[in-house]
Amino acid sequence: QLQLVESGGGLVQPGGSLRLSCAASGRSLEYYTIGWYRQAPGREREGVSCISTSGRSTHYRDSVKGRFTISRADAGHTVYLEMNNLKPEDTAVYYCAARPSDTTVRTMCERTGRFTTSEWWGQGTQVNVSS
Repeated sequence: QLQLVESGGGLVQPGGSLRLSCAASGRSLEYYTIGWYRQAPGREREGVSCISTSGRSTHYRDSVKGRFTISRADAGHTVYLEMNNLKPEDTAVYYCAARPSDTTVRTMCERTGRFTTSEWWGQGTQVNVSS
């Protein structure tokens, strides 16, 4: 059982930055494709950014390209989502998820729900962008 924990959310003004972290309790994420997702009130969950096990392959939704960066660190134990130039429309609960390593980053980001038992989701961290 993989337990994911997100952290780093908070309140920030438009144009500000936050760095979200995703880690697994007692285990490394290096063997999993990892995705960041978000869900705003009244809206469906959407894939934000995803990264392969090696970190060489990434995927971003169009609205965050050039502003968000996903990366692996700590020998694969942690996956970060660096968010810059934040906008009010980025306000949402942000979740990370893990799936087996043969999941492509595009598929990872497209699958916004839980479809199988071979995937794991965190509880989410709130990001509020407001002046």
